[in-house]
Amino acid sequence: MPVIKMQNINKKFYIGLPNELHILKDISFSVDEGEFVSIIGPSGSGKSTLMNLIGALDVPTTGSYVLDGVDVSTLSDNKLSDIRNQKIGFIFQTFNLIPRSTALRNVELPMLYGGLTAAERNKRAKELLQIVEMSDRGTHRPSELSGGQKQRVAIARAMANDPAILLADEPTGALDSTTGRLVMDIFHNLHKKHNKTIILITHNQNLAAETQRIITLHDGEIISNKRNQSKKRQKLVKGD
Repeated sequence: MPVIKMQNINKKFYIGLPNELHILKDISFSVDEGEFVSIIGPSGSGKSTLMNLIGALDVPTTGSYVLDGVDVSTLSDNKLSDIRNQKIGFIFQTFNLIPRSTALRNVELPMLYGGLTAAERNKRAKELLQIVEMSDRGTHRPSELSGGQKQRVAIARAMANDPAILLADEPTGALDSTTGRLVMDIFHNLHKKHNKTIILITHNQNLAAETQRIITLHDGEIISNKRNQSKKRQKLVKGD
């Protein structure tokens, strides 16, 4: 069953002006619950704009977007904020951790608006840090963590409210190849063992080759939407 369904999505800026920009053009695709999908394309292809729409950070100019059963295309800013907090876990290239808070407190933060008690927030945050193998760093602040450790904390934080999807925007872009490998392994673990729906926004073909399906953008249009049959993906599946 689709957790994401986009139909005939268009996104324009400066509408009606001489410098009107038509960034996304009749975008249609769906993502099933439990899928691991990558969206790739060169700079200027519309990846960032599409990510903002998927993440309910913006709304389309025209078209329909249904996220986990909710049509978000015409929601108010307040409702979009609620959707983001409840349905989507964001992982960014730059981590976006709060510098003065410990790793544990950073993971607890999204739960403040979820009605959990302090004890419940603390318990869940510790469980999530354990999943990303950061239990021994819970009392450390971001300045005391490496780039890979920060990203693992960010992944734990993204799962705080058990979102319908994890939306990862170039999550290994600021990491060296070895650390990036560790982060991708965590995504695979979340996908296989925790049945998380993951959308990976990337320009890296090697990372895309590890996902189940690859959606390719070019000049604001989907030029390919295919199940991944690469040998790299087959090797990963074989090694499960």
